[in-house]
Amino acid sequence: MVTTAAPAAVTTGTSIKTMLQLSTPSTRQIQLISWGFTCDATEAGTIDLIQSDTAATVTAHVAAGVQPLTPGQPASLLTLGVANTGYTSSSETAPVTTRTFDVRKLLAADGATEVTYEKIWMPDARPIMAVSTFLRVRATMGTAVNMTCYVVWDE
Repeated sequence: MVTTAAPAAVTTGTSIKTMLQLSTPSTRQIQLISWGFTCDATEAGTIDLIQSDTAATVTAHVAAGVQPLTPGQPASLLTLGVANTGYTSSSETAPVTTRTFDVRKLLAADGATEVTYEKIWMPDARPIMAVSTFLRVRATMGTAVNMTCYVVWDE
């Protein structure tokens, strides 16, 4: 969550790493509106957005870090915790059942200083996340870079 400091980027590492994870509760689906990321250098790699039946172990988000899109909405019902909603995984799990919502292949580019990507779904094409599943923004990079990412959803 942004405070008096700018959002901090997190290193991707050089093997697959979940950079951001959302955990839907057992009582509610979510509908994805958009997602995106910025990397501080252009290195070869893959960034993907998947729905998974398994969670990575992450740094848990706090409730104040999960902000509603529209002011005045009630607090999110996403499940918080190290095996739920959070960021920058310390331990990956192999998903058994997945749905891929988007994949972005990055190519190494000499002299490039950053790469930014944003995807906004049209209202009738927005993916819907099932209850008790995990949305994972994953990065697989050849060389570690700093990355910030986000997901916008509706509950």
